[in-house]
Amino acid sequence: MTTPRLIVLQLTRIEAAHLQTLVTQFAELVEVRDDDDPAVARLTPDAYPDDARAASDFRDATQDELLRRRSTDAAVVSEALDELGLEEAMDEPVERQIEEELITLDPDQAAAWLRTLAAIRLVLATRLGVTDEDSHDDRDPRFGIYDWVGFRLDGLVKALDEI
Repeated sequence: MTTPRLIVLQLTRIEAAHLQTLVTQFAELVEVRDDDDPAVARLTPDAYPDDARAASDFRDATQDELLRRRSTDAAVVSEALDELGLEEAMDEPVERQIEEELITLDPDQAAAWLRTLAAIRLVLATRLGVTDEDSHDDRDPRFGIYDWVGFRLDGLVKALDEI
């Protein structure tokens, strides 16, 4: 029997605390399921962009399950972050905030992290108005969060490719 290969993520405590905040906000967004929110629409894109009726029927049949899966994935990420005890991380001395934390993920957990980080990045892109590479404003500090999630997502993809 083959032992599943594990992925180890390395985050500073402050990074993990910020990610925990993003995941919590994402979980709340998915739970509310506001169909008028462009971010929710981006998370559940039209399967039939040229056929409004077919797109509506497909959305009615699949949206709840898709958002439920996104919620389940976010819970996997949140659970791993909760184990780090980050409740006071934002108020800790800088030396403690920059301490490295290790999170070990099996392939299923890593896949849930991958889907959650990708979904959070979609939400951020929607909120920031990112439609293409030229939409990125390096002077706007909010794009730092978008870039950081992309960096972490890229690292996770590379790690998954190696297992």
